[in-house]
Amino acid sequence: MTVNARTEGLDAEVVVARPEHRLDVTLSAEPGDVVAVVGPNGSGKTTLLRAVAGLQPLSSGRISCGGRVWDDTVAGVRLSVQERRVGMVLQDILLFPHLTATDNVAFGPRSRGRTRADARRDATAWLDRLGVTDLAERRPHQLSGGQAQRVAVARALATDPLVLLLDEPLAALDVGAAMALRLELARHLAEYGGITLLVTHDAIDALTIANRVVVLDEGRIVQHGTPAEVSALPRTAHAARLVGLNVLHGQSRGSLVELVGGTELVTTTPYDGPVHVTFPPAAVALSREAGSGSARNQWRGRVGSVAPHGTVVRVHLDAAGGLIADVTAESAGRLGVAPGQEVWASVKATEVTVHAAGPVDRPARIT
Repeated sequence: MTVNARTEGLDAEVVVARPEHRLDVTLSAEPGDVVAVVGPNGSGKTTLLRAVAGLQPLSSGRISCGGRVWDDTVAGVRLSVQERRVGMVLQDILLFPHLTATDNVAFGPRSRGRTRADARRDATAWLDRLGVTDLAERRPHQLSGGQAQRVAVARALATDPLVLLLDEPLAALDVGAAMALRLELARHLAEYGGITLLVTHDAIDALTIANRVVVLDEGRIVQHGTPAEVSALPRTAHAARLVGLNVLHGQSRGSLVELVGGTELVTTTPYDGPVHVTFPPAAVALSREAGSGSARNQWRGRVGSVAPHGTVVRVHLDAAGGLIADVTAESAGRLGVAPGQEVWASVKATEVTVHAAGPVDRPARIT
């Protein structure tokens, strides 16, 4: 889709060409947007963030934000990291080990010309907003993972950035600390007037913190939309697994879909043309032998992994290009499901949802 250029928002045309990988992404975001960037390893998520921050030179393209050009390979413009109003929180927190929490947060304002007293006053206010005022005089080695990440978020926001870049900020935390910080982040980002780009592998982050989702694959945007839109119709296997759906691609002729890879699938929705078909993991039944019941869609596959998932057992299969099945613990035990085992997977036609596979906008603009 095409939009007029905005002076207050972020407009980024990012091309980074390497011998082994090429990133080619165009996106725009407005103040207040929280854009979750998801995709498999190697899809270009961190490279995109590093390019916006100024840590990764562009091969070609242009980045502007807040009415100022940060990068323009044609005009020869390239602002340094210090000249861009960005705040960054990385997986490796990288707090200065010799500074207290207060002085870590105050570092950004100080580097931008604030007096020491003003910078420390701002730092104290941010630590208070993140609920870690009592840790103000502690050094990083005296902080837990969740506490250190809160300090890192405070340090990033204390510089009043136009763009906040979060690269897997919860990945290194245990479940309890991640849940608590996720709630804090959601609250603060809702109040933050800038633009947030959040790289994550966690569907909970994408669905609860972000108001937009960008799916990258092989260096390009393959889907974008609201969290509800992406979760309802994921267009890549990675996105489908992220939101917990099976998604298969193929060519539909009437109620028969010829899937990529040569197998077939029967639906109850007649359609002619390319389609995405989705169904939940709970709709997939497993058996040791081919079934003779009402399920018309059956594939033989090998179990890749088995793991508890809430009240069920989640099984990943290589059938039909990759399936997820949720079965009861009793069923998994009765079948003796284990990695490497061959099983039959079946899905009733009535459980399958069919979506027309329209072209993906490119370049994609997040508006």
